[in-house]
Amino acid sequence: MSIIEKAASRIEQKKDEQGVPGAAARAADNLPPPPPPSVAAPSHEPAAPPAAPPHAPRRTANQVELDLERMQRLGLVTAAGGRTTLVEDFRIIKRPLLKRAFGPRAPGEKPGNLIMVTSSLPGEGKTFCSINLAMSIAMELDHTVLLIDADVARPSVLRTLGLPAHRGLMDILLDDKLDMADVMLRTNVNTLSILPAGSNNPRATELLASQAMSTFVNEIANRYPDRIVIFDSPPLLLTSEAHVLASHMGQIALVVEAEGTTQHAVKESLRQLEGCSNVNLIYNKTREFPGTETYDYHYG
Repeated sequence: MSIIEKAASRIEQKKDEQGVPGAAARAADNLPPPPPPSVAAPSHEPAAPPAAPPHAPRRTANQVELDLERMQRLGLVTAAGGRTTLVEDFRIIKRPLLKRAFGPRAPGEKPGNLIMVTSSLPGEGKTFCSINLAMSIAMELDHTVLLIDADVARPSVLRTLGLPAHRGLMDILLDDKLDMADVMLRTNVNTLSILPAGSNNPRATELLASQAMSTFVNEIANRYPDRIVIFDSPPLLLTSEAHVLASHMGQIALVVEAEGTTQHAVKESLRQLEGCSNVNLIYNKTREFPGTETYDYHYG
């Protein structure tokens, strides 16, 4: 046997030991020889881009249409309403609130752009004032407004505006996966958005006092530097939610109905707000004809 034959025999023997069928094994098993390796022809087609990772669906705010003519008939402030007494009254009311909202803040002081509108008892006009104040500030050239219905036991902002019920504040506090953009309502007044009260919950007081509420309030106060946030709060003497909510606020407006709110009720409300800075009074003076209400504003 030649040297070459011996070398070939060793190679075949080594392949057999490793379990790789060599030429001899293939011949013994009557196996056909392996096909030659194929060479792919060069392609001139551009390579397909890699598949993009799946993304969560984009969240979009809900759009609602405010019936401005209906609001005007109800005596609410609208930009198209002209220069009425009501419009002028709320121009006077909003000016010191805006000044304080964007003025210098002392260390530890709550953000001034968080404004709570409340009253001593139901029926004194706090929701009416909340909506009018929001609409008046929305007429400003340099500010946007978020109106939050925080009267979670008896929400009335959407009802007053003729809008159906919707998820809102309580749902955000209960579900940490729910984003404000999922429930916030954008309106046909470009500078005004609304956050409804949301689902009724027996633990509303605890939710408003929770860390989730503190985080939420801090976020909305600082997310947009030009934004005013108005909370339509529960009455102070009816539930405990208003007192808890007041602890988050930079400014508070207490609505007092002329010839309706007693002096005792006003004193008790102010006592409950002790320790809260920037408490203001809005006197709601109802006249004989609907839609001709006038207001006075005092702050301290």
